[in-house]
Amino acid sequence: MSAAHGDGRAPPVAVVGAGIVGACVAHALRRRGLEVALIDRDEPGRGASFGNSGAISPGSVVPLAMPNVLGSVPGMLMDPAAPLYVPPAYLIKAFPWLARFVAAARPDRVRAISASLAVLHAGAIENHMRLAAEIGAPELVLRAGHLYLYVDAAARDADAASWDLRRQHGIAFTELDRDGLLALEPGVSPRYRAGVFLPDHATCTNPYRYVTRIVEDFVAQGGRLVRDRLTALVPGEGQGWTCVGEHARHPASQVVLAAGAWSLELLRSVGLHAPLETQRGYHVSFEVGRQPVSRTVVLTDRKVFVAPMETGLRAGGTVEFGGLERAPDYGRADRLATFAVEAFPALAGAPFSRWMGHRPCMPDTLPRVGPVGEHPGLWLAFGHGHLGLTDSANTGSVLAELIAPRV
Repeated sequence: MSAAHGDGRAPPVAVVGAGIVGACVAHALRRRGLEVALIDRDEPGRGASFGNSGAISPGSVVPLAMPNVLGSVPGMLMDPAAPLYVPPAYLIKAFPWLARFVAAARPDRVRAISASLAVLHAGAIENHMRLAAEIGAPELVLRAGHLYLYVDAAARDADAASWDLRRQHGIAFTELDRDGLLALEPGVSPRYRAGVFLPDHATCTNPYRYVTRIVEDFVAQGGRLVRDRLTALVPGEGQGWTCVGEHARHPASQVVLAAGAWSLELLRSVGLHAPLETQRGYHVSFEVGRQPVSRTVVLTDRKVFVAPMETGLRAGGTVEFGGLERAPDYGRADRLATFAVEAFPALAGAPFSRWMGHRPCMPDTLPRVGPVGEHPGLWLAFGHGHLGLTDSANTGSVLAELIAPRV
């Protein structure tokens, strides 16, 4: 039996990781009436959730690995200015992940992965709107659609396979010419002549405030926030777990591992492995008096997301391998700023700040969400990559139903 608290209560469910995914899981479990401890070494939302681009994108059913992407990968890997870059010194370590990435681009795998993503994303916007209302911050979810920009119609046609996948899963979108772009975003530069508009998409205008409000509501409902860096997960004899931290040992009835890119170290402590990599992403945040965009805008040729935020305009993107310890290359952030100004000239001269964070990414784009069969009471909720915000509320609902099903 697991150890009880001094007051006779069973140990709480421990949710490890207070980013957007862990916060949503902890909140959903507490709403089901469970005792829950949310454990993180940092303040809630200070990891990847702090700097993501705010996209809530149920139409992101296109895996990162697509057949038409693979041909450009070798050149990008060695180009520090490319959207996807692996420093030469990290290439050997990244190779197993990259090999799995290539295998995931087989047409049959793409179809299966896309179907799984569609199921995971279903109802994401409605669930985020409901959650934002519950925590008293409905203004954080801006439902204004997403606009994809292309330099011309030919570039859009070259991306037809991605749009066909979306169409197969019932994602609504409309193709636009230059006049159509300007009707939605008058500040778009002449560089972009064609586009696609997805009306049923949304933007979180302050991902960090969203996480902190979720956690504040979780605590107000009786949840417990614990600050500690965990070094191991130890299964109990029979049942229960101990989360071993630098400052204390935390008994738990069950454990949900939602530590993002840091999940692998704790997974290894129980003898397990996952092909998890950190895709280091960057953003720049412009200080602007008036927003030059009114929704999430994707610069498809640059692989950059531009979005209106409460704190300014954010331009985020790029994928850089390099592990958890390598120093940021803020030259990549500066290139994001250049691309944003190129697309929206009104940003010229505006001051901006830079940021880098770690996205936890699987080679097949699919997060690991669910139980670990050989370790009863251990649950996974990591590997969401670029879609952590999109899928966080759904992940919380899924795990809450599995751990504490409604009767």
